[in-house]
Amino acid sequence: MTLTGLLASADLEVAEAQSGQAAVERIGVENPDAVVMDARHSALDGLTVLRRIRAMDLKYHIPMLLLFSEADRTERLLALKQGADDALAAPWDSEELLARVQRSLVLKRRVDELITEGEKLERLSFTDGLTQVNNHRYFQERLADEFRRAQRYDDPLSLILLDLDHFKAVNDAHGHPTGDLVLKAVADALRQNVRETDVLARYGGEEFAVMLPQTHLAGSLTVAERIRKDIQALRLGPQATLRVTASFGIAGFPSPTISVAEQLVASADDALYRAKHEGRNRICLAQTGGTTSPFQAQGS
Repeated sequence: MTLTGLLASADLEVAEAQSGQAAVERIGVENPDAVVMDARHSALDGLTVLRRIRAMDLKYHIPMLLLFSEADRTERLLALKQGADDALAAPWDSEELLARVQRSLVLKRRVDELITEGEKLERLSFTDGLTQVNNHRYFQERLADEFRRAQRYDDPLSLILLDLDHFKAVNDAHGHPTGDLVLKAVADALRQNVRETDVLARYGGEEFAVMLPQTHLAGSLTVAERIRKDIQALRLGPQATLRVTASFGIAGFPSPTISVAEQLVASADDALYRAKHEGRNRICLAQTGGTTSPFQAQGS
């Protein structure tokens, strides 16, 4: 019985490649659960394929079992050293071969589960538990990356900081559970107004940040005004009578006063403070001279 026939007889779905190169190309597209390769007649090709597959940027582990002739002890040992999960010498027992393949599939599922769980834990470490947007830690890491990219390629980068107005009064009058519902609703409104390439994060407390790569101040102003109106239009609370507003500060790079990422944040924060001081529910833009100017966008 052929190798393909043997595997198929165990109710395994088998896709056969006619050459090592074809196997590499198909693996990059099809992401199989395991690879069983008969390298008896081309040990070097089998090892080359093994190295190429192990060098691929694959999301999940693919077990590889290589079959060699009895005389190829050196190649079997080399295969194991270079990443093969198993290596058998002919003549092999069909039942043993199938048992080894099945064991590889079981181990793969366990490894995949661990990888998936690790990815979930990583996402949780960068996610705000209440609002389910990115947290402050994630924002800081992305800010450093995006600022370096903007500097390197001379691309624009805008930052919006927004803070809910009189949020303490909301908690005092309606309780923290209602305050939490407000934060969730605001996060949803923000999420609906940002692109996939933008970075939305809960910056702290009732403050949020929106980083917009490759966006000039004019574009970020449009986004901020759309968000401001959407927040103002929210009707929250048990009777849908609770209304909230937010104040915004915007800063952008390139700017003669901004040379590091921390200055971009400080500039947006200064603009936010100005928006609060001048009456709230408005947007202030940071100016290149170190001052800010208000964008008159008060709600009714």
